[in-house]
Amino acid sequence: MTDLKKKPGINADQQQLLKKLPGVDHILIIANNDPALADTPRTLLTDSARRVLDRLRSMILENNQTILENDLTDSDILKKIKQAVKSVMSLNLIRTINATGIVVHTNLGRSLLAKEALEHIHMISGRYSNLEYNLATGKRGLRYSAVEDIICELTGAEAAMVVNNNAAAVLLCLDTIARRREAIVSRGELVEIGGTFRIPDVMEKSGAILKEVGTTNRTHLNDYKRAINDRTGLLLRVHTSNYGIIGFTSAVSLKELVELGRQHHLPVMEDLGSGTLLNFSKYCPLKEPTVQDSVNTGADIVTFSGDKLLGGPQAGIILGNRDIIDKIRQNPLTRALRIDKLTLAALESTLRLYRDEEKAIKAIPTLYLLTCPISNIEKKAIQLKETLDQLNNQRLTVTLVDSVSKAGGGSLPLSELPTKCIGVRISRKTAGDIEKTMRGNDPPIIGRIEDDIFLMDMRTVAEDELTEIANAIQTSLKGS
Repeated sequence: MTDLKKKPGINADQQQLLKKLPGVDHILIIANNDPALADTPRTLLTDSARRVLDRLRSMILENNQTILENDLTDSDILKKIKQAVKSVMSLNLIRTINATGIVVHTNLGRSLLAKEALEHIHMISGRYSNLEYNLATGKRGLRYSAVEDIICELTGAEAAMVVNNNAAAVLLCLDTIARRREAIVSRGELVEIGGTFRIPDVMEKSGAILKEVGTTNRTHLNDYKRAINDRTGLLLRVHTSNYGIIGFTSAVSLKELVELGRQHHLPVMEDLGSGTLLNFSKYCPLKEPTVQDSVNTGADIVTFSGDKLLGGPQAGIILGNRDIIDKIRQNPLTRALRIDKLTLAALESTLRLYRDEEKAIKAIPTLYLLTCPISNIEKKAIQLKETLDQLNNQRLTVTLVDSVSKAGGGSLPLSELPTKCIGVRISRKTAGDIEKTMRGNDPPIIGRIEDDIFLMDMRTVAEDELTEIANAIQTSLKGS
C-alpha cells in the first residue's frame, strides 16, 4: 500500500484513500498471475499500471467524489489496467462501415480494392518479387515496367509511369518541364486539392512560375495567346473535378489548348485529378472526361489519381509523350516519390480488369458502387428495415428514405445518384446521440444526419454488414 505522510490540504478521507492505493510492484505481481495478461510485454504492463495508479492518485488529491474504496481493490485496479492495455494494444487503423453514401470517401480510405488486387498484394508482400529485376536479361530493371504496358494499352499513350499520388505527379511534371519557366493556367482552375494543398502551392514548390490568365468564371483562348512569351514553358489545364462553376462561364477546351501549344512549340499538360478509364454515362447519370479522351485530343502529359474513380490504390499516374516521360524519369525527385511493391501489385491487378469493361464494373468496388442499380440498393434497405422492425422496440422508429449519394473523393461534385437510406429515430435520444453511439461501435458505423434523423445510405453498405448494423442499433437501445 502507498506509504504517505499527512500533507497539508489533504483531509482524512483523502488520506484514507491514498493509504488504500497499492504500489506498482504489488499490482504487477497480481497481473503476472492473470492469464489474460500473459502475452502482454512487461514494459507495457508496467507503464499501464503506473498510468492507472497515477490517475487514481490524482483523482484522490483533486478530491474527486466519484472515487470510493471499492475502486481501489486489487481486482478493480487490475480491471482498469486490462482496459488500458487493450487500448494501447489495439490497432489504430481499423475497419469502418461506410453508411454515408459517399463512394470514394477520402476520410474513410477512398476506393475499396478488388479481390484480384488483394490477392496480388498478398502474394507479392509475402514473397520475393521481380520488382526491379529484368527476368529476360538477368539485370536490374525498372519498377514502372510492371504497369507501363497495361496503362499504354488501355489509354493509347506512348509511355507511362507512376508515383505515390497525383499531387506528386503534378509536382514532378512541373519540376521537370517548367522549372524556372512560366506555366500558363486559367485562374478558374487554380483549385485546392484537399488538405489545404493548392495547385499554386504545388507549382511554387516545383519551381515553375505561375502565370494566371482569365477570370474565375471566364477564360478565353486569347488570354492564353497574350500570355505566351519567351519565358513560357508549359500550357497547363486543370480539370476542376472537385467543384463546378455554373452560369456565366467560359473555358478553353483541351483541343484548343493543344492546337495553340503546337503553334508555339509548347507542351500541354492536363491534370485530370480523379481520372477515369470508363465512360460512366453508359451506366449511370455521371459524366466525366476519360483519360483516353485527353490522350486522343493530343495532350503531351496527363496526370490523374489511382485511388479515386479508377478504383485502385493511392497513386499518381503520369502518361503521354515518350520523350517527356523519359525526362521525368531522370528527375531526382522521381526516386523520392516512387511507389512501393504493394501499390504496384494492386494497381497492376486493377488495371488488368479494365480489359473487360463488364468484368471491371462488377469486380472493382468503386465502379460497382457508382453504377449499382437502385433496385439492388433498395433490396438492402428493405432487408435492414425488416430486421430492425423485428426488434419490436417501441422507442425505435425506422423509415425508408429516398435520398442521393455522392461519388466523393473530389470527383463529380455536381452529380447526384438516387439511393435508398434507412432513417433511425430513438426516443429520448437525439440524432447526434445516435450518430455518436454508432461511431463508437466496433466496427464504427459512419452515417449522416438529415432533418434530425440518423441516416444510413445503403449504396455504400455491404450486404454482410447489415447484421452488424442491426446489432449496433440493438445495443444502443439496451444501453439507453
